[in-house]
Amino acid sequence: MRRKLRVLFAAFEAVPFMKTGGLGDVGGSLPQALREAGCECRVIIPKFMTISEEYKSKMTHVTDFYVSLGWRNVYCGIEKLTYKGVVYYFVDNEYYFNRERAYGYFDDGERIAYFSKAIVECLQYLPDFKCDVLHCNDWHTALAPVFLREFYQGIPLYENVKTVFSVHNLKFQGQMSDYVLGDILGLWGIPAAASQLRSDDHSVNFMKGALLYSDLLSTVSKTYAEEIKTPFFGEHMDGIFRDRASILYGVMNGIDTKTWDPATDPMIPCHYTAADRAGKAQCKAELQRELGLEVNPDIPLVVMIGRLTEQKGMDLVQRVIGEMLDKAQFAVLGTGDKQYEDMLSYYNWERGGRCSACIRFDEALSHRMYAGADMLLMPSLFEPCGLSQMIAMRYGTLPVVRETGGLKDSVQPYNQYTGEGTGFSFENYNAHDMLYTVQHACELFWTNRDDWNRLIDNAMAADFSWSRAAQEYLAMYQRTHPEIEPWIKKKDGDETEEE
Repeated sequence: MRRKLRVLFAAFEAVPFMKTGGLGDVGGSLPQALREAGCECRVIIPKFMTISEEYKSKMTHVTDFYVSLGWRNVYCGIEKLTYKGVVYYFVDNEYYFNRERAYGYFDDGERIAYFSKAIVECLQYLPDFKCDVLHCNDWHTALAPVFLREFYQGIPLYENVKTVFSVHNLKFQGQMSDYVLGDILGLWGIPAAASQLRSDDHSVNFMKGALLYSDLLSTVSKTYAEEIKTPFFGEHMDGIFRDRASILYGVMNGIDTKTWDPATDPMIPCHYTAADRAGKAQCKAELQRELGLEVNPDIPLVVMIGRLTEQKGMDLVQRVIGEMLDKAQFAVLGTGDKQYEDMLSYYNWERGGRCSACIRFDEALSHRMYAGADMLLMPSLFEPCGLSQMIAMRYGTLPVVRETGGLKDSVQPYNQYTGEGTGFSFENYNAHDMLYTVQHACELFWTNRDDWNRLIDNAMAADFSWSRAAQEYLAMYQRTHPEIEPWIKKKDGDETEEE
């Protein structure tokens, strides 16, 4: 049987409707790439109050029903909107979602459980969509595989549905009092479910349920998929990842290559391409001028963009920033822990011509920094995927990273004997290893411009598009339904499916 696999992508966020972090970018980009790869992918998210009226006014009502949640019977409406060719479903319940924020409420556990149950319940009410794969993301949808298995098996429509669960942020797992087992989840009387959801004698863990109940598991890079099998990275779930290693995949996220494109980016002062990089030098000069740094093309400019926390390696920077400034200019954009904000502000004052600290979030400035810098520093303690290093390479800015998670998978370290590589890396979480790597990169910048330019060529040629990730996810989905042959678009554009 040859036809498109039908995937329902379930998430709490999707650009442009809701975004609080990287999950929103995934929800807005991956389904489009999956559709282009030959998969019928639809998305389901909550209908948040904050969604723009521009989109709400175009939604159409599909159906409504009631969701059983413990002792409750709760209304659920399903609205529908097609955006950039992808069908989005919106779960409508004003009590749970008519709020100013996506998260941070006392009843988040109940809200999340409701959303997960509504996802599964709605599958029987979608008139033109019979789901093959339910792809759930992070703890906000983690109960859906549990509900599917415990409450819906035996119903013919649900027998076909397989589940994939993706971990984007392992730190947030949805740990609640075990009171919710009966009062909200209705699972108190099912010993197998209750035991698998428990994280200790008094609490349950929503994400643990998905890790044990889903047919396939994934996370956002191959190296991180290996790291989370260890206690240091595994956040107390490492035993499950080791036990289920045969169904655990690592698929690196992509970036929006249309938004992040130095040839067309409206936020940078001068456009350039891989073939003609003259504009990058102008971007550097303009950035140095804007940040109050010495305008000098021969001084390497290193930037950091993002959260100023220990997880991002700021404790390493704090130890050796003085020595680093002897070799290069250093500019930082972001907010975070006060000790690091104060430290950077001090060096901004004390060594203003060499150091710039922009303690704020500024989207336009981030584009100018990616375009104008020579290097991007990412010395993370851990980094499941990371996007900044991919964006930097797209702009010909060479990343200096610690070899962890997606940083290790996406950055090929410079080989001085072959000239190969797309950046620079160090292995140990050590301040002087980081300093040595930055100094080594600066020496190459000064003494071997041929190799330096070759690295930029390699970096700008790297493929970090969502289409690459989509092909890997499609192969995963195919494993859940081997009886469905991959759908291939015919040359004449005929999209007829064979049942």
